[in-house]
Amino acid sequence: MSEKTASRSSEPIDEALIERIDRYIERLFVPHDPSLEQNIGAATAAGLPEIQVSANQGKLLYLIAKMARASKMLEIGTLGGYSTTWLARAMPGDGKLITLELDPKHAAVARGNLERAGASERVEIRIGRAAETLRQMIGAGEPPFDLIFIDADKPGYVEYLNLSLQLARSGTVILADNVIRHGRVLEENPPDENARGAKAFNDAIAAHPRLESILLPIFRDKVDGLSISIVK
Repeated sequence: MSEKTASRSSEPIDEALIERIDRYIERLFVPHDPSLEQNIGAATAAGLPEIQVSANQGKLLYLIAKMARASKMLEIGTLGGYSTTWLARAMPGDGKLITLELDPKHAAVARGNLERAGASERVEIRIGRAAETLRQMIGAGEPPFDLIFIDADKPGYVEYLNLSLQLARSGTVILADNVIRHGRVLEENPPDENARGAKAFNDAIAAHPRLESILLPIFRDKVDGLSISIVK
């Protein structure tokens, strides 16, 4: 490696450049969509935390779902229904998406947003603790899903993964958001429970014999990432 190359690799991340690249990608590949913008506005007005995926991440979820030809999806963590809308739009006309949300207030906001986006008829919101709902689905013999997206409380990620695998088949795609936590997962003992949950999840998908996985770094206002797994 040349001295010039080595010095480049050690340069700090240019946050302004990352922001410009993010906006460039959004301008080219994420068309203006009033219903999605209203989705964020309604969630903010209702006091929901502004932790939804970005527009570019939404488009990425949409494309992954399209490539997987997913017609039956499961989302763990609805919030205001922003990512839900992106996923629902990737489904064929007879597709079905079940999304799990703990907070009834969040679910009500999401329901309104999905109706505004014309996606409510294909999306079912189930309110309650995700782990309990997943166990109920397993006990009821729920047929497997084509795609599962986990975006909820990070300490619960490993449990959600293990339960989700009981609702998966060979070829099911499993995605999880916020798995790098601004690099805190690199620490041997991460300082907060969210980073510890994400780190445990990453270790689990890396070692799981039924999964082939990778982490995709996401550079936005912070460094985070999306995990992508496929069930063998």
